[in-house]
Amino acid sequence: MLSTMSTVTLCECFARDGLQHEPAFIPTETKRALVERFAAIGFPRVEATSYSNPKVVPQFSDASDLLKSLSRSPGVFYKATCANTKAVQRAISDLDAGFGVNEISLLVSATESHTQKNLRRSRPEQWANIEEMVHTAGGRFRMVGTVSVAFGCPFEGKVDPGSVLNDISHFLDLGVQHVAIGDTTGMATPLTVKSLFEKAKRTKNLVPIAHFHDSRGTGLVNYVAAYEAGVRHFDSSFGGVGGHPAKVKYGGGFTGNVCTEDLVGLFESMGIATGIDLDQLLATAELCEQALGRELHGRVTRSGLNPLR
Repeated sequence: MLSTMSTVTLCECFARDGLQHEPAFIPTETKRALVERFAAIGFPRVEATSYSNPKVVPQFSDASDLLKSLSRSPGVFYKATCANTKAVQRAISDLDAGFGVNEISLLVSATESHTQKNLRRSRPEQWANIEEMVHTAGGRFRMVGTVSVAFGCPFEGKVDPGSVLNDISHFLDLGVQHVAIGDTTGMATPLTVKSLFEKAKRTKNLVPIAHFHDSRGTGLVNYVAAYEAGVRHFDSSFGGVGGHPAKVKYGGGFTGNVCTEDLVGLFESMGIATGIDLDQLLATAELCEQALGRELHGRVTRSGLNPLR
């Protein structure tokens, strides 16, 4: 049932945003097998790893080893997160060695408090950092910007949509056209999602990406609202795993991503083609559960896909 034409572009985030939450190190071979599996069943974008400082996020101390052993699927974008210029230099070094990624992400928080907590610098300092990273990358990767806590901040509460739109414009001024809008702790509602994305789509050359967490059980309905507002790029993670790094705590409660198997099941039931091999979807979800050694949060992993889709 592999769709030949997809209506939406899904990015599978299990191997990076998902695993950053895990305190136990997942073997490199396991990560490699999962990343290859995600690409094989139809994900056109896959978060493969992060060039994080191993002292801060030990889970990705094997970034280069993973990429060196990774078999690639044609046409797939493999993404690595970069926190600073040193990380971009590592990405360039791996690219020069013949096994680098073809997409890197850059992160800014919409509020000062979250920036200080998550990135340990001010917003102006982070923008200067991003500008230096873009300059260092020299156009060798597709760049993806992310605006975290765009719909609400666990420290400051409401976030001014105008400030988020300014951050989007700043990314575009730097030549970064793909920009993920993050609902980092699940504060968005369908109304606020529609409102922000309808304003954002007026911005020329922007490719908006919805990156929501399901902290309050609203992830799927918010993704439908984003779709109705014209968004066609979505991030998700098998089993709904992920959130903030294991050594950085904020938000409280469940902090995981929108669950991939549930999102695919919902979109396909709505007649929205995802391009994902539905015959392999739930088996892949089970492999993710085996990798972490526990039952994860996917509903359709237990119930099966909607038989009426």
